[in-house]
Amino acid sequence: MDNLIAISEVSRRSGVAASALRFYEERGLISSQRSGSGHRRYPRSVLRRIAFIVFAQRIGMTLEEVGEELRKLPDGRAPEGEDWAKVSAAWTERVDARIDELRRLRSGLTACIGCGCLSLERCKLVNPDDRAARFGPGPRYWIGPPRRSE
Repeated sequence: MDNLIAISEVSRRSGVAASALRFYEERGLISSQRSGSGHRRYPRSVLRRIAFIVFAQRIGMTLEEVGEELRKLPDGRAPEGEDWAKVSAAWTERVDARIDELRRLRSGLTACIGCGCLSLERCKLVNPDDRAARFGPGPRYWIGPPRRSE
């Protein structure tokens, strides 16, 4: 167990609260061993998995999706660059979609908040006759293309 590190050290090194680490462990995203006194001890490779989890959450993945991706990694050894590359290769499309969403949100910051994004009937400038309502619920002009054409 001399190659294992305490939860406090994992928390300090990863920047993730110990409570979150315990939560990740409950969800099966990371694993630990117990010392004789019952304290959690983690292999050093867990720091890579935690970085992966944090990054995946930052691009909008749910913990369920993160778990699916982590299950693609090898058991019994620390994942290597090639392993991570295989898992993250499919993320490009998701990151691009997130970038597009953020660009739409940024452009909306300088425009009228009521410009049809919530299908307000009173907006005569961008949303005459409340046409955004036909495209579905929510901020239709911010969350993506309409569901059907005008």
